[in-house]
Amino acid sequence: MFGSINHTSSVTNSLFSRQFLHPPLQDHAGIKPFFGGRRSHTATSFSNDVDQLPTEAPLQQELNFPGGKVKFMPKRIFTSGSNEERTNCYRVLNENGELIVDSDSLKISKELGVKMYKDMVTLQVMDTIFYEAQRQGRVSFYLTTIGEEAINIASAAALDNNDFVFPQYREPGVLLWRGFTLQEFANQLFGNKYDYGKGRQMPIHYGSKKHNYVTVSSTVATQIPQAVGAAYSMKMQKQDSCTITYFGDGGSSTGDFHAGLNFSAVMEVPVIFFCRNNGWAISTPISDQFRSDGIVVRGKAYGVPSIRVDGNDALAIYSAVYEARKMAIEKQTPVLIEALTYRAGHHSTSDDSTKYRPVDEIEWWRDDQNPVKWFKTWIENKGWWSDQAESEQRSSVRKQLSQAIQAAERVEKPPVADMFNDVYDVPPKNLNEQEVILRENIKKHAQEYPSNVAV
Repeated sequence: MFGSINHTSSVTNSLFSRQFLHPPLQDHAGIKPFFGGRRSHTATSFSNDVDQLPTEAPLQQELNFPGGKVKFMPKRIFTSGSNEERTNCYRVLNENGELIVDSDSLKISKELGVKMYKDMVTLQVMDTIFYEAQRQGRVSFYLTTIGEEAINIASAAALDNNDFVFPQYREPGVLLWRGFTLQEFANQLFGNKYDYGKGRQMPIHYGSKKHNYVTVSSTVATQIPQAVGAAYSMKMQKQDSCTITYFGDGGSSTGDFHAGLNFSAVMEVPVIFFCRNNGWAISTPISDQFRSDGIVVRGKAYGVPSIRVDGNDALAIYSAVYEARKMAIEKQTPVLIEALTYRAGHHSTSDDSTKYRPVDEIEWWRDDQNPVKWFKTWIENKGWWSDQAESEQRSSVRKQLSQAIQAAERVEKPPVADMFNDVYDVPPKNLNEQEVILRENIKKHAQEYPSNVAV
């Protein structure tokens, strides 16, 4: 570019070079002269009296910018938009249910291993029965965890019951692990008077104060900053616990995800971000969501320790979450876990995923990459499980679910008054007016309302 300029005055050339090419360099604290040496130019470029650019490589230098020291380099290099190789994925079990690492390092007892498997089976059967109940018109909506049973149960097993859970909506197994009964699940789905949400939430929006499981909300990713705020409170109160928030790959595309990660890193709060990267945000594939190497690389950008784990490997998930919890509490740091898996079921009962992905792909993941089957093989190889135990467990769960559904259906709905309370200390005039109108409407059109609603 400079060679095309008509330089008519050496004075002008000198002034130009001194002001723009070489501003005065001073040896301030932390600042060292960058250039050294001279380089000759042809007459068409610059006069000989112009300060010359260097030919020698500069010495290694750095400057203590706000945020830390940064080294300089004389080359113009842009960082790559993507990695040549994807981040490795932590795995303990292979597809045959065989360990590929030393089993002693995992510290999984027989009692723990068997309970983990039983709850995975229970979750599997629960999904089947409740899904069928929705198809029969007995429940208005349902959402399964098919293919993500290991994520639910193994992560829950690695936590302490004092840790607060901020779920998305595909983590009922965490609540199951903590002791939420099948009857309690049924009560919520049917919205009867024993539902802790008093029938004001849509089905599968579980919540339990007793089990430190914050109520599910359909709005995507709002639970992330909430979990961070709760963890910050724990930090201030010096509690020996942490929070964990679950979300899908779609949730990572929201502003709440980025705000949550940044705040947690800056304030150094004990929170575990657990991303279930199952490849689909309803019908949107991850290829239409981001160009980065999944979610795990975003942790580094925010200064958050991160790991990628096989979401179909219960042992790997347990190990990763167990260590993440330890780090979060002892080091007071957030941790990001990306679990790679596949949503082997429809998004919900309102979705038909065969419309946007091939059936044989779904079936391959359900069969070959089945997390329940992998874990079953592992405990069978250790002599902890048998075909008889399998049959008894599944039969028992089906019987319990059948009884729970029948009982939940018979229980009356919450009273109408529950639609208007628990928000205002003194209900405003317009809310009272709405309640009066609703009661009059129920009396006038009684045939349009359930007969077991207490007016």
